[in-house]
Amino acid sequence: MINLKGKQIYLRALEPEDLDFIYEIENDQSVWQISNTMTPYSKFLIKQYLENAHKDIFEAKQLRLVICNAEDLTIGLIDLFDFDFRNKRAGIGVLIKDEANRQKGFSKEALELLIDYSATHLDLHQLYCNVSEDNKMSLKLFKNYGFEIVGLKKDWNLVNGSFKNEYLLQRILK
Repeated sequence: MINLKGKQIYLRALEPEDLDFIYEIENDQSVWQISNTMTPYSKFLIKQYLENAHKDIFEAKQLRLVICNAEDLTIGLIDLFDFDFRNKRAGIGVLIKDEANRQKGFSKEALELLIDYSATHLDLHQLYCNVSEDNKMSLKLFKNYGFEIVGLKKDWNLVNGSFKNEYLLQRILK
């Protein structure tokens, strides 16, 4: 059995019961700049997405896992995206939904678990992430897990009428 359990959290596959949680996240405008979302999502579309969540990463080119705490409460999501098996790489992103659950080590554990899974089960060579220049917490998180800044994309994202720079970070796994 694949161990996706940490000390404080565990990762699990998406379930139909996650509809309201994902709906709230996808329609929270405060996180749209992180996910490059520009429009709200309907429950209908999210339900369709969940119905197709059974596809494996090789078919869907992405893997979204739910982060749950020790009390089995859903607190966030962690994703592998742009999965490229031929070149053995994928993008990675993590989000803890509520401010009250941030800075408690949940993202760290989730990231650690998914990095290990990516190396041992998916045989990936590298992971990368895109982080806004002003997102100091995410930059610190990824740097603490061996991601290095390999580039700066200038004026990359338009946020509230201003262009923001975005870092590209990369970690070679093996």
